[in-house]
Amino acid sequence: MSEEENEVAAGGHMSGAPGQAATPRRILFVQTQMENAGAQEVSRLVGAGLAARGHDVRHLFFYARTRGASDVTDVDVCAPTRPNGPLSFLRMLLEGRRLIARYRPDVVLTFQHWGNVVGAPLVWTATAAPIIANQVSAPNIVHPAARWVDWLWGTIGLYRLITTNSQETESYYAKFPAAYRARLTRVAYGCEKKTSRLTRPEARAALGLPLDTAVIGCAARLNVAKRLDAAIRMLQYLPSVHLALAGQGPAECDLVRLADDLAVADRVHFLGELQPSAIGDLLAALDVFVFPTSAETFGVAGLEAAVAGVPTVASDLPVLRDVLSAEGRQGALFVDPTDPQRFAAVVGALLASPEQAAELRAAAPALARRHSLDAMIASYADIVERALASGDSR
Repeated sequence: MSEEENEVAAGGHMSGAPGQAATPRRILFVQTQMENAGAQEVSRLVGAGLAARGHDVRHLFFYARTRGASDVTDVDVCAPTRPNGPLSFLRMLLEGRRLIARYRPDVVLTFQHWGNVVGAPLVWTATAAPIIANQVSAPNIVHPAARWVDWLWGTIGLYRLITTNSQETESYYAKFPAAYRARLTRVAYGCEKKTSRLTRPEARAALGLPLDTAVIGCAARLNVAKRLDAAIRMLQYLPSVHLALAGQGPAECDLVRLADDLAVADRVHFLGELQPSAIGDLLAALDVFVFPTSAETFGVAGLEAAVAGVPTVASDLPVLRDVLSAEGRQGALFVDPTDPQRFAAVVGALLASPEQAAELRAAAPALARRHSLDAMIASYADIVERALASGDSR
């Protein structure tokens, strides 16, 4: 399909040269913390795509958790670390309002639950720009207070539009008020194909991974919801397999302790946070990608691995079964990771079966076609124009 056809299929507007905006807009992306995770990757890709269309794009983070935005340009951060009290929280908000007012955006996209519920009123006090809230946090991990405020902001119209990224996520809002549901619009997320110039031995050497044994791995934030403890527990049943974990987060110390307690620490490699440009090297190094997460709205990391042709074993979640399939092909194997012996059996069988691995790799082109990055960017370009054209009050 041509670029023009992709845009029309995605609902984008054509004007002159394909992909160029009819009217350049000042677009601000607002979210909670600066780090490398799924929401940040989506906003990075969409921001770059909209900038390529001629829009003026900037990213605002409330605070820095890591240096995870070094692959992103035009970034402002309100606070160097997470606020630890009312005064530092107030200073962060005031700095955020100042930066928003200085930028004078035409439209603002907020991401993550706190990015939505805190960012929307902050934007409202600083500018008349319409707000597009993006629901990228799994509902079951959102704080009840944030859920309630989100319900309120969407119902009274503080959000102009609200995006969801899967049917599973959209179904959560089925019982919300009609005023909230009228603002919902689903975006078919895409992903960037992560590639590497390195051979497998070169990638392993660069990351400090063993060259002569099977290596499985995952790229994810190290928190409880990602359930990476299941990947470590699985190693008890795969005695020669090594595990590479790329990411950072509050669960790191607990994961290190677990690996020590299970006597598998010598086979668990904590790589730290990798920039988006380095994820391709990790995927090139792996025999199997494991994704034992307990909560997702989409699952960017699992899709990236499958699209890159890495055989993938993922949690048996409805949203992952949907995302990781295309054109009648299944792009991953699914398992309950809370059963470490069963999880290990599925991974071990995949490592031992080149035929099964090849079958999963064969699904990569279909997954890439279904989850087109160009189509996602075209959809967001259309949503920006819809928000600006809407006469809804805030």
